[in-house]
Amino acid sequence: MAEDVERRELLTLDELTTRVGMSVRNIRFYTTKGLVPPPIRRGRSGYYNADHVARLELVQELQAHGFTLSAIERYVARIPADATPEDLALHRTMLAPWQADLPVEMSRAELDKRTGRTLTDDDLTTLTALGIVARTRRGRYEVAVSQLSVGLGLLDLGFPTEAALAAADVYADHGRQIAKELNELFRTMVWPVYKEAGASTETLRKVVESLKPLSVASLVAAYEAAMDETRREDIERRTR
Repeated sequence: MAEDVERRELLTLDELTTRVGMSVRNIRFYTTKGLVPPPIRRGRSGYYNADHVARLELVQELQAHGFTLSAIERYVARIPADATPEDLALHRTMLAPWQADLPVEMSRAELDKRTGRTLTDDDLTTLTALGIVARTRRGRYEVAVSQLSVGLGLLDLGFPTEAALAAADVYADHGRQIAKELNELFRTMVWPVYKEAGASTETLRKVVESLKPLSVASLVAAYEAAMDETRREDIERRTR
């Protein structure tokens, strides 16, 4: 009976390609790279289960975020071999963008039309450093439209490109550290509680989605408080 249930849960290669929207060639390629386990053998036939689906969906998610093949291999190599489909779904959930407004892809001409001006290379460098514009591999640009007017205002005010680049380095350095610590907190203190309670992947996704705006708001509040404290300390030093 258990074997019959397992067989019904297995997918043929054709069914797997339909399920994940990936070609046979790509599935076999990722299998040879060790990104996906080999098929489950039943006689001469090979079958796939929920673990294969989850790992292929994770590979697709990583590709969508611009990961190269070597980067995907390194990422997947850190995932335990006995990770469940739910564990893999957690990885996908954490990869989802935290900003509600997704960037809009534009050509250089479309970007100039959107801004109503011909942007110079220095302008683009400043906007890129500010996190408003990002050049894609195809030579186009991903634009945070909701922040574009703010960036243009700074350009009009002569905001120095060097300062934008330096600020970008500060954001990147501290952003990486915050991301590592929050990810570790979620992995060790949040995920185990829901896992032990038998919560579904959908429940976990809703938890993460609810935490995102709160986390961003908390970071902004902490930054503002720190800036206020820094200004007070600076004033006190000057008045001594």
